[in-house]
Amino acid sequence: MTKIAVIVGSTRPGRIAGNVVDWVHRVASKRPEVEYEVVDLAEWNLPLYDEEIPAAVGQYAGEHTKRWAEKIASFDGFVVVTPEYNHAPSAAVKNAFDFVYAEWRDKAIGFVSYGGAGGVRAVEQLKLVAIEVGLAPVSAQLALPIGSDFPTYPEFTPQPSREDELTRVLDQVESWSQALATVRA
Repeated sequence: MTKIAVIVGSTRPGRIAGNVVDWVHRVASKRPEVEYEVVDLAEWNLPLYDEEIPAAVGQYAGEHTKRWAEKIASFDGFVVVTPEYNHAPSAAVKNAFDFVYAEWRDKAIGFVSYGGAGGVRAVEQLKLVAIEVGLAPVSAQLALPIGSDFPTYPEFTPQPSREDELTRVLDQVESWSQALATVRA
């Protein structure tokens, strides 16, 4: 069975990511052919990238890095739920990408973002990082502007069309994940 992580890309106290991730996971879990698992970066407590040897070499020294590598390796694809802070993704999500390399390769990734402009600028940057580590970003993206999807901030109230938009992201991540499994084999 295809296994996809829903990565919580914010570790900030009082974050609204949890509400968005809960909704994404609830919608995704209705899909019978794929297993979705929430991976909360706040629970991983990764320090700022602290490996002496670059991740691309694959010689991880830290126990936290080895555990992270094992977790990332266990998935066929990813959906990252990311905020946008100052026109960029959170430092926590970028840091999580930096820790490992081969474990990301030849897997699909999609994005659900939120922020003043829906988080699209954060995703633009994360797609560049994803490509560099060998991930295949899908074209569908769900952007959630604070003004329309958080009308009583911090409460998350997605617009009625958002589930259809999320479904397109999930469809693409699932199909690409399954196709890329042959590349990894």
